Amino acid sequence: MSLRPVDGIPVLGPHVPTLPVSRWMRFCRWVIARIGWRVVGEFPDLPKLIVIGAPHSSYWDGVWGLLIKSAMGLDVGVMIKREVLNGPFGPIVRRLGMIPIDRSAAANVVDQIVGRFATHDTMWVAIAPEGTRKPVAQWKSGFLRIAHASGVPIQPVFIDYPSRSFTLGPLVHATGDMEADMTSIRRLFVGYRGKHRGA
Repeated sequence: MSLRPVDGIPVLGPHVPTLPVSRWMRFCRWVIARIGWRVVGEFPDLPKLIVIGAPHSSYWDGVWGLLIKSAMGLDVGVMIKREVLNGPFGPIVRRLGMIPIDRSAAANVVDQIVGRFATHDTMWVAIAPEGTRKPVAQWKSGFLRIAHASGVPIQPVFIDYPSRSFTLGPLVHATGDMEADMTSIRRLFVGYRGKHRGA
């Protein structure tokens, strides 16, 4: 089944993990074409990737992000707090590729994701490095530890409500120097504004 091109929805490369074309995918493409949200840039054609998005200041970030992910047919697991899956929307959220995270066991989470990367030929994981919708002084370093231990690159995604866009930044490779890597990555997000605040 072929899909018509939609402005703001990039075409994915052959090595990117994708889902089969479905009615849900067509519906999401129809919605995205009408609400004005878009992706700026092209995703790298890689079988394994860690996607980080910020600023995360509203539940709406997840709504727009899931619509775009579904519209592209992108098979990416999204790390979210376990409590979300225990609510009334749990069954629906699970079908959208969510990965439940117990925030009280952060070190174990890193090991689990590194283990998944080691046993999968293709795997993309999306993480909100702030860890919450509230303003934080420091980002959680789990994504950097996962990237360094697994040798998987990081794709920054800048959420910007004024332009209704998810902009793709330059690919980043973790060096093992957590402080320096975090500083350089956070600098990339300067100037982008979420629904309720900037990065």
